[in-house]
Amino acid sequence: MFHIAHETTDLTTGCRWSDWTDEELVVEYRCTGIREAFETLVHRYERELYNYLYRYLGHAANAEDVLQKTFLAVLKECGKFDADREFRPWLYKIATNKAIDCQRAAKRFSVVSMDAPLGSESDIYTLADKVEGHEPEPFEAPMDREIASKVREAVAALPKQMRQAVYMVYFQGMTYREAADAAGVHCVTLSQRVGRAINKLNFMLKNVG
Repeated sequence: MFHIAHETTDLTTGCRWSDWTDEELVVEYRCTGIREAFETLVHRYERELYNYLYRYLGHAANAEDVLQKTFLAVLKECGKFDADREFRPWLYKIATNKAIDCQRAAKRFSVVSMDAPLGSESDIYTLADKVEGHEPEPFEAPMDREIASKVREAVAALPKQMRQAVYMVYFQGMTYREAADAAGVHCVTLSQRVGRAINKLNFMLKNVG
C-alpha cells in the first residue's frame, strides 16, 4: 500500500532522506507534502512496528491491517504532532490505540507470540531472558520448549496494561520514558506497571523448570 520510492535524496537540499531525523521528516512532510519524507518514515519503522503489532495481536493479518491503519493515521494526524517531542513514542501510541480498536472490534483479547527457549532448571533467569524471543534451535531440549510455552501463557495472561508495558520495554527496547509517552501515562506509572508485571510473572512462573 505504501510504495517506497527509489529516490532517497531531497533535491532542494542535496541531503539524503535517510540522514534526516524522524521529527524532521514529519515536519517536512507536513509543510511540503513531499511523499519521500513520509515514505522514509514508513521504510524506517514498518518492520519494527509490524513485529510489535504481531506480538500484541497474535495474528498476522490483523497486525498487517493495523499497521496500514497506523500509517494512514500518521498521514492524517501529522498536523497534530508536536515537533518538540519524539516521533517514535507518538507512533507507538497511535499503533497501540489502533490495536486496541482491533481487539474491541473482534471481541477478543490479544495473544502473545513468543518463542523464548529457556535453559535447564539449575540456571537463574531474568525477566528479559524469559520475554526476549527467538526461534528455537532444533537441538533444544523438549523440556526447554515446554517451559517456553508456559512462559508464553503467563505473559498472555497478564492484564492488558502490564502486557503492553512488557511488550514496549522488553520486546521493542523502548526506554521507560518512550514507553510512557506511547502509553499516554506518567513515567512513574509505566515503571510501576513493569514492576507489577515482573512480580506477577515471577509468581506465576515460580514452579516452572
